[in-house]
Amino acid sequence: MRTRLSICARKRRFGSQDAALAAALAGSVPLRFYRCDRCGQYHLTSRTKGKRVLPAPGMDDQPT
Repeated sequence: MRTRLSICARKRRFGSQDAALAAALAGSVPLRFYRCDRCGQYHLTSRTKGKRVLPAPGMDDQPT
């Protein structure tokens, strides 16, 4: 789905995927980043239904 220009203008922009990931992991709610098709930079979204969710900080993917 294409990002609406009005939504893009209101959201914070991150110049790199790493910066967006760091901000997403620092948030108090589950967030994920995406590359905006309007501005070409990265935004955060709380919409995670059907999407890969980022691992919580301090959590390993390795089973114990």
